[in-house]
Amino acid sequence: MLLLTVIGQDRPGLVELLSRIIASHGGNWLESRMSRLGGEFAGIIRIDVPAASQPALTAELTALSAQGLTVVAHAGRADAVPAHRFAALELVGLDRPGIVRDISQALARAGANVEELTTTCESAPMSGEPLFKAVIKLGLPDACDIPAIRKELEQLAANLLVDITLEPLGDP
Repeated sequence: MLLLTVIGQDRPGLVELLSRIIASHGGNWLESRMSRLGGEFAGIIRIDVPAASQPALTAELTALSAQGLTVVAHAGRADAVPAHRFAALELVGLDRPGIVRDISQALARAGANVEELTTTCESAPMSGEPLFKAVIKLGLPDACDIPAIRKELEQLAANLLVDITLEPLGDP
């Protein structure tokens, strides 16, 4: 198993190029998260590929740097234990430096793992001021006390002047 990180100037055909190369080495595309951010294409891909094909695949992907696409391959861990409980956190408020830092510190203290994080900054409807939004999927340890986390986040939200909701989720 390989984890690939990919970054380069966005243009049509990048996903096709990557998928063609992976398939040509017997690889199977399992999971990915990709996005266009600031004119750049960035992503992470988890693939299953025969061990004997990994060196040639990695070499071909690394050679894409000549085309302006940086690909770094990392050996994946098949023994990673996924979380058994999940929660969704949503945050909305006027943008200011430190929101992600403060929220992630509170989550780390509670033992919550950030499984997915999506943030955006857009103009507020009435004022036009920058509005920060975050959606976070959390993996929670069995001993995690959701009401206690919710209480700490509500106190933090009052200090940051943001709205936060935290809701348990079902199975992934």
